[in-house]
Amino acid sequence: MEALTERIGSLKILPLITLERAEDILPLGRILAGNDLPAAEIAFRTPAAAGAIALLRRDQPDMLIGAGTVLNRQQVQAAKEAGADFIVSPGFNANTVRSCRELGIPIIPGVNNASTIEAALEMGLTTLKFFPAGPSGGVAMIKALLGPFAQLRLLPTGGIHAGNLMEYLAVPGVLACGGSWLADTQLIAAGRWDDISRQIREAVALTGQ
Repeated sequence: MEALTERIGSLKILPLITLERAEDILPLGRILAGNDLPAAEIAFRTPAAAGAIALLRRDQPDMLIGAGTVLNRQQVQAAKEAGADFIVSPGFNANTVRSCRELGIPIIPGVNNASTIEAALEMGLTTLKFFPAGPSGGVAMIKALLGPFAQLRLLPTGGIHAGNLMEYLAVPGVLACGGSWLADTQLIAAGRWDDISRQIREAVALTGQ
């Protein structure tokens, strides 16, 4: 888990990608890799997720690939078999955490309050997704939670965009930020790869990579 945390932290941004067509991950993965952001969290919000992970793993074998919006053991199994490096869940589900441990794949579960953080700490987890970041209080809430839980490394996701990215990244304890604005679902569906490339370049430039 430590190596995964360090790798995500070095990137500063974890693109969250939702696909209707698995094959769309191929041009998108090449754009990410070609713009110094070799990572993707592919959301299990559509049936295309597992197929997209498998395609990306073959096309970009060195890319860091996560499976997002994972809710149960079956999805954990499918993600691992497809070639995912790690799992991200929107909330904290002890059964999903146990499934990941049994199957030998790291998980970054979602939290947004002290109670779920304590539940995660009880299971030895300190790298956590803060979701949904914006509606849960944003930077102010993160700072408040890091007071009693200074050991956390947080991945805020939800409501983050180019305009507030650096505000989140400036908070000690924020590992990186997840975001879907980099590769909006509608842009992907329309094949607007130039627009996606521009947004990715601008985000990477903001972080100084």
